Amino acid sequence: MGEQAVALAKKVGYFSAGTVEFLVSEADRSFYFLEMNTRLQVEHPITEAVSGTDLMQMMFAVADGEKLSLRQGDISPVGWAMESRVYAEDPRQGFVPFPGAVRAYREPRLGPDPDIPSSLRELHFDHAGVRVDSGIDEGGKV
Repeated sequence: MGEQAVALAKKVGYFSAGTVEFLVSEADRSFYFLEMNTRLQVEHPITEAVSGTDLMQMMFAVADGEKLSLRQGDISPVGWAMESRVYAEDPRQGFVPFPGAVRAYREPRLGPDPDIPSSLRELHFDHAGVRVDSGIDEGGKV
């Protein structure tokens, strides 16, 4: 899939950060093109976590006319990552937006982990490998 994503970007002349998405068949692991996004997606910290790269920094460098300091073949994903989101929606009303006050909010506080590689610490994974990107506080309004 990675090779196909790179080939697609080259074919259309795209040279910045982006995402190519595929659907994968459970039966035979064949894959099918879904879409290409010519921007960083909200999930980009997942890629950063398993690759140890700072995609935003690389995107700014390319926009400034610099060449990337690494190639696709230099990136070797390690481990796994997951993301969760909190939505302000009302499930009883078909998940329509449901603004209001944030009554309770607690971020994970697990403490530093000396086994976290420095490349991840530079990417804000400060609490035992947990990265928290938050825009709310308890008592705030959404």
